[in-house]
Amino acid sequence: MASVSVAQEHDHAHTHEEATWKGGGSPFKASYGKLMMWYFLLSDAFTFSGFLIAYGALRFSVPTWPVPDFVFSSFPGGIHHKPLLFVTLMTFILLASSFTMVRAVQEGHRENKRGVVVWMLWTIIGGLAFLGCQAWEWTTLMGTEHMTITKNPFGTHTESGVYLMGDGHDIKEGDTFKAGESYLVHKHNGEWAPLKYKVTEGPDAGVVKEQKLGPRAFGALFFFITGFHGFHVLSGVAFLLIICLNAATGLYEKRKNGYEMVEKIGLYWHFVDLVWVFVFLCFYLL
Repeated sequence: MASVSVAQEHDHAHTHEEATWKGGGSPFKASYGKLMMWYFLLSDAFTFSGFLIAYGALRFSVPTWPVPDFVFSSFPGGIHHKPLLFVTLMTFILLASSFTMVRAVQEGHRENKRGVVVWMLWTIIGGLAFLGCQAWEWTTLMGTEHMTITKNPFGTHTESGVYLMGDGHDIKEGDTFKAGESYLVHKHNGEWAPLKYKVTEGPDAGVVKEQKLGPRAFGALFFFITGFHGFHVLSGVAFLLIICLNAATGLYEKRKNGYEMVEKIGLYWHFVDLVWVFVFLCFYLL
């Protein structure tokens, strides 16, 4: 009898397996939509990885690469010299929106329409707040610091020296600096005004030189990669709004599938948040 029972269980398992892989069920206990979302996120992860690896390779191969503490030190309200304070606020907003997305998915599993709508609205607000912060950061870098995809006024010194101020023979010495410190070249009357300095150490001591603009790739990579991520956030906010409206009208309530569409957009939103952690690491901490 025991052998017969084992044989029956084996036949049942074999039959169930065949039905599963022939379209009779979900092989990975996930719907077709979830699987496709995971495939998309995996391919998108490869794309971001390529961009960030390229940035890292250039970052450590150029000796005059800008120092993040110097570049990203502004804060709204005219506050300056607060390294990474503003981008920390941006990161907190995005991570908080990830928490509200988790709550929306949980309420969906409970078939709580009101809870889903409320928490998704908070997620949308968080996404819009992040985009607003990014717009302010870009405006500051382009409008105040004059950084573009082709011109980068930020960089670091490769030798110690002292700034020279004035024209012609009336040159006065200003602040001293050490090798490795950051500099910023501003525009004067619409033209770039390179910093003049006198070398104080090494074989070129006493020689007057001009500090050129920083590496061009820094501005191009910053705007491209953060802009690409910002596009993902903007797309996510649009999808969140559409799904939130559908949930409010009771569309997903009728399906009785635990608001699966909310869970799928939740996967996308968590991916966007995770990517930002790596963008934050590469651009603002390295």
